[in-house]
Amino acid sequence: MTQLSVNVNKIATLRNTRSLEIPNIVKLSTIALDASANGITVHPRPDERHIRAYDVDELAKLVSKYPGREYNIEGNPFHGLVEHCLRVYPHQATLVPDAREAFTSNHGWNLIELDSSAQQGLQWAISTLHDARCRVSLFIDPVEAMMPIAKRLGADRVELYTEPYAAGFSKGHRDDAVAPYVKAAAAARDNGLGVNAGHDLNLDNLAYFLQKVGGVDEVSIGHALIADALEFGLSGAVKRYLDECQ
Repeated sequence: MTQLSVNVNKIATLRNTRSLEIPNIVKLSTIALDASANGITVHPRPDERHIRAYDVDELAKLVSKYPGREYNIEGNPFHGLVEHCLRVYPHQATLVPDAREAFTSNHGWNLIELDSSAQQGLQWAISTLHDARCRVSLFIDPVEAMMPIAKRLGADRVELYTEPYAAGFSKGHRDDAVAPYVKAAAAARDNGLGVNAGHDLNLDNLAYFLQKVGGVDEVSIGHALIADALEFGLSGAVKRYLDECQ
């Protein structure tokens, strides 16, 4: 079964509109874990516009109380991600190339066009994170040619950026939209890499994606799941997504 990691950034975004610690991110993450979510994901950014440094620490403590569940920290390795991971030792670090001013992650690493300096920087980050006992995943677009490069850099997994799939699915072009992901995931596995996926996956498009791509280790879902929680409650939303993962 594909593992479901609940991204709680949107909870933090709502909380940060006031100074009352409402909604409480630890309490709601507890509800998600009690509903059998396989893990919690956070994506702290340097400006702390949603996840803050103390959230990273508190959620690490929370997940440690749930044997078998995983803590995943996403972020740019050159904008503070590595430092967070060296402080709390998550199970997985997902390296994302987002700019400081990016509204949300909107592309993966272009490993083919990385210059030698950038490649060395990624290799350093991956090696450092491995020393901290973190599994490392690279957030990339579904391009087959990047998989052997990801393996050479030392990654354990890739996370396929699924916004283009979600956009195509919503327009009725699901077969064409999923085709690059089928090929990319196969290439990843051929190179000894695990396969994660995330961005704009939801209750409409998730099961089809997992069925067609096959062998997806983990999906990280935040925006749609938290939106669905307004209708179904957080526990109910998590259970619905877990059903889709099965």
